[in-house]
Amino acid sequence: MDSRHRAPGRTVRWIAWLGEPHAEELALARSQAAALAEVVDADESGRGPPPTLVVLAAHRPGRWTLAEAAAVSRRWPLAPLVACVTSLADGRRRSGPWLPGVEEVPWHDFAGRLAWWLVELDAGRAGSLGLPATARREERHADSAARVRALVAAASGPPPAVTVAGSCRTSIEGTADLVAAAGFPVVGLTRGRPRLDEQADVVVWDIAAPAGTDMAWLGMLAANRPGLGIVLLDSFPRGDTARAARRAGAAAVLGRPAGLEALAGTLLSLKKGADTAIGAAVPAS
Repeated sequence: MDSRHRAPGRTVRWIAWLGEPHAEELALARSQAAALAEVVDADESGRGPPPTLVVLAAHRPGRWTLAEAAAVSRRWPLAPLVACVTSLADGRRRSGPWLPGVEEVPWHDFAGRLAWWLVELDAGRAGSLGLPATARREERHADSAARVRALVAAASGPPPAVTVAGSCRTSIEGTADLVAAAGFPVVGLTRGRPRLDEQADVVVWDIAAPAGTDMAWLGMLAANRPGLGIVLLDSFPRGDTARAARRAGAAAVLGRPAGLEALAGTLLSLKKGADTAIGAAVPAS
């Protein structure tokens, strides 16, 4: 029986997915989301409770029209609506969404944002996913930092200890400030590649532009510390590089600069069990 029709009185989390994952990046985003909530093709959703979230999968800008988005909203008027976009949208990210009222979430940040939004829902808060961003990035960070820290502190058990690594001192310090703003303890700063004997719970590696030697180092680090959660910050994440990074041992690949909610959601998912959260699901080639 469909899990959306079981357990009366229990909150059911499921995502209505519109559009086939034509691009590898959308397939990665969908597989990671499926580790957090049930993902159902919209045409197969049938009757039952409304979705927790409706996703317009967009392999290119302009894939969906305003009329199509309006029709989806009429079908599920109470469900937040977002667009999960591929790397083709990178060049126009600061221009605002092409569909008024529909937030664009980059494919590489989608699972982290979803994980955080589910934490907020479980805490009885509406959260920000699905609400168009109308403020500058810095203002959104300042407004949400206290809320994020409070929910991280309320999560069961202590938050994972984090080491931040990167090649540039400025970016290391900025990433460490973001991690600390989210409520996670920063126990080390490493200039260059992470240490192979790293003792923290999680390494956030500002890799900027990954090279083949970085992937080799990542593989050695993951083999040396199997329980270590490794989060890469990539300036221009692509499906092929993200897949290679996960196969080498990364738990997640996020965009750079990282968003507060995407980073917090990713770190909390690693705390709950990295092997079953964001980083584990990698569809076959």
